[in-house]
Amino acid sequence: MKIVVNHLTRMQQGYICVAGVDIQTYQHVRPVLAGTRLGTNLLARNGGPFDMAVVVDLGKLTPNPQRPEIEDHIFSPSSIRKMRTFPEEKFWRLLTRIAKRKLLEIFGSDLEMKGTKSCAVDVGKGEASLGCLIPDSPPKLCILPREGKVSQIRIEVSDGCFGLDLGVTDIRLYCDDHLTPNERVVKNFAERVKKEGNVIIGVGLTRPFSSLPGFPPVHWLQVNNIHLESDPTWQLG
Repeated sequence: MKIVVNHLTRMQQGYICVAGVDIQTYQHVRPVLAGTRLGTNLLARNGGPFDMAVVVDLGKLTPNPQRPEIEDHIFSPSSIRKMRTFPEEKFWRLLTRIAKRKLLEIFGSDLEMKGTKSCAVDVGKGEASLGCLIPDSPPKLCILPREGKVSQIRIEVSDGCFGLDLGVTDIRLYCDDHLTPNERVVKNFAERVKKEGNVIIGVGLTRPFSSLPGFPPVHWLQVNNIHLESDPTWQLG
């Protein structure tokens, strides 16, 4: 199976999450490993195959869907073949083709508000865990300082129904440790998002976790990547 990478996110230090669009079906596919996670050695900058807008042949896959993560497919790293990078215009057309204007169109009616500015899906529910959103208004990107902790990259985004303040895991916005926000890059990118307007947001649900002791784990909504029409194939390099 060949996919075009359009989700490239940081996880815990040393690990990444990758997903792309099947160029035959236009469905999202998330390559996963059996019993472990994808390491940063699979990034193009480290000699691996994965970077934004890259066409990757994943070889033979074994579907492993569990709601809401219907996109999961087990693969073998030894079978991966990096092919080419999509041209900018072609990649943007792909994003606009699959993008929706409402979050409920992507994740289904099981997506619910949790608190005043977050959304989540309960374990075992939901219609998908990945998608692309055309926001209702220009999103606002910022870095949120946290006392005693690493700062967070946050984004205010709305689809006209949900007005949210979400965490951003776009790996291109972080320093080499994939933990510390790259302040220069984030500031520059935030200005471009504000000025240019034509933005598509890669959205996803986390693996389930509890935000507070005593609360059940849920799949939290986050922003995986931010795509600008003027530079849609911006790569980590």
